[in-house]
Order: sequence, then C-alpha cells, then structure tokens
Amino acid sequence: MRFWLLTFAFLSAAAGAAPDEAYLAELVAKARAARLAERPEWRKLVHYEPDLLGGGMHSLVDSPWWFNSPRGKTDPQAELEATLAAFQADIAETKEQQNPQCAFIARRSWLDAELGFDPRRLPLVDCPRYREWRAALDPKGLTVVFPSAFLNSPGSMYGHTLLRVDATGQDERTRLLAYTVNFAANTTERNGLAFAVNGLLGGYPGTFSVLPYYIKVREYSDMENRDVWEYELELESQEIDRVVQHAWELLPAYFQYFFFDENCSYHLLGLLQVARPDLELTAPFRWWALPSDTVRQLVRQPDLVARTVYRPANATVIEARLKRLTAQERILVRELSLGNATPADPRLAALAADRSAAVLEAAHDYVAYRRAIGDAGTESTARSRELLLARSLVPAASQLPSFDPGVRPDQGHGTARFMLGAGRRAGRNFGELQLRPVYQDIMDPDQGYARGAQSEFFNTGVRRYASGETRLEHLVPVDLMSLAPRDDFFKPKSWRIAAGWHRAFVRHGSEPLLATVDGGGGGTWKLGERSRVYALAEGAARQHHSLDKGYQVGAGARFGAFVDPAPAWRVHAYAQGLNYFAGERDQPRTLGLQGRLTVSRDAALRLDLGRSREAGRQFGSGSLSLQLYF
Repeated sequence: MRFWLLTFAFLSAAAGAAPDEAYLAELVAKARAARLAERPEWRKLVHYEPDLLGGGMHSLVDSPWWFNSPRGKTDPQAELEATLAAFQADIAETKEQQNPQCAFIARRSWLDAELGFDPRRLPLVDCPRYREWRAALDPKGLTVVFPSAFLNSPGSMYGHTLLRVDATGQDERTRLLAYTVNFAANTTERNGLAFAVNGLLGGYPGTFSVLPYYIKVREYSDMENRDVWEYELELESQEIDRVVQHAWELLPAYFQYFFFDENCSYHLLGLLQVARPDLELTAPFRWWALPSDTVRQLVRQPDLVARTVYRPANATVIEARLKRLTAQERILVRELSLGNATPADPRLAALAADRSAAVLEAAHDYVAYRRAIGDAGTESTARSRELLLARSLVPAASQLPSFDPGVRPDQGHGTARFMLGAGRRAGRNFGELQLRPVYQDIMDPDQGYARGAQSEFFNTGVRRYASGETRLEHLVPVDLMSLAPRDDFFKPKSWRIAAGWHRAFVRHGSEPLLATVDGGGGGTWKLGERSRVYALAEGAARQHHSLDKGYQVGAGARFGAFVDPAPAWRVHAYAQGLNYFAGERDQPRTLGLQGRLTVSRDAALRLDLGRSREAGRQFGSGSLSLQLYF
C-alpha cells in the first residue's frame, strides 16, 4: 500500500496537484477499522465474486481502467484504498477524460457516506457530464422489462431483460419516451451459429448502453413478435440514485459475455443489487442465468416488485383481433391490407358498424406489422392512411380486444428438469435418470413459456438395465426446435437442429453411443386452438468406428401432431423415417406416442411409447417417468 501511495503522490505532484497524504492515511485507517472492503456494498460496486476454487475473490469486470490498483481485480482492500487515493487527483473534466470522483461516482457517494469526507481536505468535485446525463434521464422509478422468448434469434431464445428508467411525471402516454439501460454482447455478428459458439466461449465483450424505450419496444413487439412483461420496482429515491450512479460508472466498462451465465440478465441483476445492501440477486446464478429465472429471483425479494404490466406484441394483438372475425371477414382484412380491396368495397359497407370497425382496425394493424418487419412496399404508408380515414368515419367504439396474459414468465415451472423413470426397450427392462439443466421441450407444460418452442441444452440420460448394465443412454448438448403455426397472415418457418450422442443399433448388432447431428425445416399448422400438426424435411449424420466406413449420412422426413385435450394434458404422436445413403446404409423408421400429465407447477408424469426399426431389427420401447422442475 505504501508503494501505491508514494506512486500516486509522485504522479499527482507531476500533474501539479498536492495530495493530502496525511488525510489519505486517516481515511485508509478509518476504512480498515470499519472493514469497508468486506462490506457487500463495496463488493457489489466493484462486482467481486468468490472464486470457484479457493477462498479468493475476483471482479467480473474486464476493463483494465476499472481498477485503480494493479491488484484491484482480485484484492478488494487494495482497490478501495487506491480508489480513495485516486479521489485526490486534480484532474479537470473534459470530453476526453473524467475526474476519478466522477468516473466512479457511486463509489464516491458510498465512501463519502461511510467515511464522512472533510470538504476542506477532500473536496467533492463537480461532475457536469454526469449531471447533464442524469437530468436527461430524470429518474423517478425503475422497471425491469422482460421481452418473452424468441427462438428464431439465438441471442433471444430464452427471453431478455433490460431496465427502464421511469422519468418524473411519466404516464402511460409518455412511457415510450423513457430511457432503458441494456446489457448485451457487443457484436455485429449475424450468423446464428457463430454467435452461439462465441457466446458460449466468451468471445464477445458485453457492454451496457442507454437507449430510448420506444426503440426497444419496436424491436421486440413489432419486429420480433415478442410479448413484453414489465416489473415495476418498489425503490426509494436514494436507492434509485445508487442504481443510476452505478449505471453511469458501468457505461464505459466491458465484461466477457457468456451466453449461459454472464449474460444480459445476470449483469442487470448485478446493477440492480447495488440499490440495497441486503439484495443478493446474483448469488443463485453461479452456473447459468436464464432471464425467466432472474425475473423469478426479483419477484422472490420482499417488497421489491410493486406491480406487473403486460404489453402484447403487435402480432399478438392482430391474432386476437382475427379470432373475433368470421372467415369472410378475415378474407376481407387480408385483401384490404394487401391492397386487393379498398374501403369502398361493398362487402365492408354491408357489415354492421362494429364489424366494419373491427375489420378496418385489423387491416390497419396488419399493414403496420408488415411494414415494421420490412415485408411491405412503399405504398403501404398511403394504404395505412386510407384505412385510418375509413375507420374514422365508422360510428363505433374501438374494437381492440381485451387480453388475458395468462401465466407470467416468473410463474412458470423451473427451467431445470430431473426425470426418474422405468421402462422396457427391445425386450430389456431398465430404470432411468435424466437431467436437463435448461430449458424447455415441446412436451413440457408451456404456461409462462412459448408454445411449440423447444430449447434444451445438455440433456443427459443414464439407464440401468435388469442385467446389471449401467450406461449413458444419451448426451445432447443442443436440441432446438420451433413449431410456430402458419396461416394466411403469419408464415413462420418451423425448424429443428440437434447435436449429441445417442444409442442406436448398427449392422453388427451392437448398440453404441453414436455422435449425431440432425435437423430440418418445414411448417406447422393449427387444427383448432388445442391442436397443431407439423411436417419437417430432415437430414442426419452419424459417426462411430463400428459403422461401415465409420459414418452414416442420410435424409428423410418427420411428421407429427400434438393436442391438448385438457389444460394439464398433452399428447404428441409422430412418425420419422430416414434413408442413410452414404457410409453404412440403413432405413430406420420410428412411430412414437408421448403423453404428459401435469401434476403441479413443478411436477408432471410422462409416458413415452415407440415402435422402431434400426439395422434390420424391429423392436418396441416404452417408459413412464416422473418429471420434477426446479
């Protein structure tokens, strides 16, 4: 410490400053006596976390400038004392640099409150850049915003969280003018696979940014079709100030971005927990931090969430409007929105006023939606005005439907799943254990989740057969599937991709663990509100030394349907066929039937039945499992 103080004194003197070394020594002694470096407030401000091995600490921030001490990354005491020394620097604020008191304004506020800086010996410098920035935000409240999952974007398949800064006097009409604090990977990468790989390995810097809320709302609800949940926080003014000050400190900093743990939601919690000393929001997330789990963690805190607000996406609003229309009215909506009919159409004039209003409003919303996603021509603006004008002439109240948001994301089942089951395969009885760390498959209860979306990582199954053999049955690091339904208005593509290891019979009669990559694309369609059918063209590749030439490559198709006879009950039937035409030749076929009965929010029973043909061998399989979510 003495070396650091002498170094700082030399540098300050060279810059024309005269540090009060005696006062600095008093502050350091007082801080040590109070053990400030061990306090949760300090460790949260510098983002210290315990090392996984050993008893040390390390900061998650990776920007070198963040630390005033050369040992600051791993030594909270050294960083605190170096920060006190830095506060004596006589550095004028310019566009290119800040005085350390301004760059670390949240640290300064807390240390001043704890140590009581003498303004004659350590005056608090003015921070005009921070003052102007804070004035623009004008913070009165904070709201955590959760855009729901969007599986067609690898960075958003689990949802996202950001922080809205609610301004003084803000109301429902001016809500979109608020600012948001967002954390994300700093990259322009458009390749989904490259993004996923680099995100898993920490290949991107993660940074905080401040943007107007209306930009994020348009991105989520218009372009990505994501419903938005808002969790308004119950914080006092000084608690809000701590968060805002710390956000200012973090804006120039960067962290290594990791898809599973050090992601948007984890670091947002790290920002929020500076509000109160007793908030330990990041502690449960040492291995992974999913947005829905982090929102769940917020709701668990006493007196932290004041209320929740649901904001349906534009597509959700349009779908709700269309459900209230007859088949003929839906046809008219589509023709009006595409320019194949005009508001002067006699079919529209023949409708009652409320039905005409409902058609025009739905057509206008669909034009706006297509324009937002870039699927409409330049004439769409004129068409939108024409529809609005026609609607203004109809003597009827707004036909905007009311929305039942259903189960909130924080109220759904846990994102990890443990399965305990028993069954029979190819004439052999077995007991089975499965663990899936994250997140959801199409047979899981989907309350609080996106229906038809499957996103599983590291699903692992171990079986013990009656013969005494215990073996790894499957290990699937990645299994993603999206079965969003198509109709006349929305045409999402259905797809699936999976990679891992599975047991399968081969020509020589053994059942090795094959490395497998498979996937495909196609479409999904609704058959009423409770049923969907899908068809996917698929390709697959396998590798193992026991295969002829060591590999198999093939193509085929998968067809399926799932129906919910009751809210707690789902049935899924499917058929799959492949033709391996390269490497070891085979034509495997599978017919399957799955059923799931929800027992409680975090428990379900599952039945799996199948009849398969592999390597010229036909056999049946079946299992019954208890699924526990946590």
